Amino acid sequence: MKRELWHSLSAGGLVLGTLFFAASLSPTLLPRTFLTQGLLSGCSLAAGYGIGVFGVWLWNYMELARLNGRFLRAAYLAATTSCAIVAVVSLSQAARWQNSIRELMELEPVDTAHPLTVSLIALAVFAMLIALARFFRLTLRFVATRAKRFLPARVSNVVGVIATVALFWLVINGLLFRAFLRVAEASFREYDALIEVETEPPLAPLKTGSRASLLAWDKLGRAGREFITSGPTREDISVLSGRAALSPARVYVGLRSADTPGARAKLALEELKRVGGFERSVLIVVTPTGTGWVDPAAIDSIEYLHGGDVASVALQYSYLASWLYLLMDPGYGADVARALFKEIYEYWITLPKDHRPRLYLHGISLGARNSEQSTDLIEVLGDPFDGALWSGPPYSSRLWRWLTDRRNPGSPVWLPRFRDGSFVRFMNQHGEAAEPSGPNATWGPIRIVYLQYASDPATFFDYRSLYREPEWMLSPRGPDVSPQVHWYPVITLFQLMLDMFMATDAPIGFGHVYAPAHYIEAWKEVTDVRDWSAEEITRLKQHLSKPRHRVVQRREG
Repeated sequence: MKRELWHSLSAGGLVLGTLFFAASLSPTLLPRTFLTQGLLSGCSLAAGYGIGVFGVWLWNYMELARLNGRFLRAAYLAATTSCAIVAVVSLSQAARWQNSIRELMELEPVDTAHPLTVSLIALAVFAMLIALARFFRLTLRFVATRAKRFLPARVSNVVGVIATVALFWLVINGLLFRAFLRVAEASFREYDALIEVETEPPLAPLKTGSRASLLAWDKLGRAGREFITSGPTREDISVLSGRAALSPARVYVGLRSADTPGARAKLALEELKRVGGFERSVLIVVTPTGTGWVDPAAIDSIEYLHGGDVASVALQYSYLASWLYLLMDPGYGADVARALFKEIYEYWITLPKDHRPRLYLHGISLGARNSEQSTDLIEVLGDPFDGALWSGPPYSSRLWRWLTDRRNPGSPVWLPRFRDGSFVRFMNQHGEAAEPSGPNATWGPIRIVYLQYASDPATFFDYRSLYREPEWMLSPRGPDVSPQVHWYPVITLFQLMLDMFMATDAPIGFGHVYAPAHYIEAWKEVTDVRDWSAEEITRLKQHLSKPRHRVVQRREG
């Protein structure tokens, strides 16, 4: 039985599959565990096998020359021996390749990449995918056979392929994936509604969720309650800075607070008025991630920099993680972001210019992309907001993509320069803003900064990696990208998809996990902070980098 199963496999498919397996062991943006590596290698092996099988079929279909007898057996033997050697060598190099990333991210090196375990997991995944492919083929033959009763043979084969693909797509995407999303959303909704035992409604009347608030504490959701109760107090800020400080004003509207985005946006505006948000010197319209989470590293840092004289307002638009929405509905959440910005901006422009706060936008991940889309820059040119800080913009961010594609010649894709730097600048984890160029290169009326890491797969994922080398692999590479990374057709796309799924498991300051120290440098650029000395900035970075402040973005997962 085993012998028959082995001989039923395509030799050409196994050859290409083995090469794909070997290539999958090479590094990309983030380190992998033996489990994730095994899953990736199994999928790569199956993909290579499938392409190889199709290639053999196409060769035979076109009736091209074939090897026979001893020549065919010798060619297969040479090919399989070479592929086995390549696979063994690649497995032996896997630990070194992973360490080339780990060293850049200041992680402990690994002694082994568990080659045997990786191989066993990969073979198990390969077997399951091959079984699924054979079930697909049996279904196709069944449909084609029935169609032959009424149609010519070749027409029935085409009908079989179309019908089977449609059936499998309906089952996998229309039923299984949608059912998974419904279950996941219901689960996240229940989780979001749970009130933590240790979390009590705030007593201060100017806090959202208090007895005096327009928003009920139990309607804010977990992310909202965390946002309201976390962050520095007036005393925290004053002790660190040595100056008088205010208590930061934070407003958060959960999905349960009102039935429609417009109603929730109006609630946000009224609550912001109630807590005195428009009386602060800085006002930030925050677009959270898919789960409703607001990165504390971003908001804490600006509240310290401005002595607590900051108000921030956020509106929840979903329960699920951002990466699920990026796969399901890339436009999801933009309408909610637009509703909030419209309410805040239309009230803000009615205030006297010398008696209103400076207005900024902020978002991370899916929140950054939706914050981009919350307004049309042309519509606000007459009375523009003051700037934006967008961190980890996903690959589907339209403005980010437009600016990056039109960057100045010679600037790398991972740290572009756009014209003279008066409108937008890019920064990485080393706080390196792209230097403006030109005789009159100063900030204009709007300051936009993108904070992005070269190792962030959410930002640098690209479907075109399937068939072409991505630009971030070109020289010079980002400081956190391994020199051992190489492009392989199909495989690199698989690797980046896995990296995107694991983006928030990176160490802080790499991948999709943005550090307080880097936010500090970014906010200094956006909000023009000048009254902090270098020593004070260093002290603030050290303070926010302590373990209790290092709340990373794993809530996105």
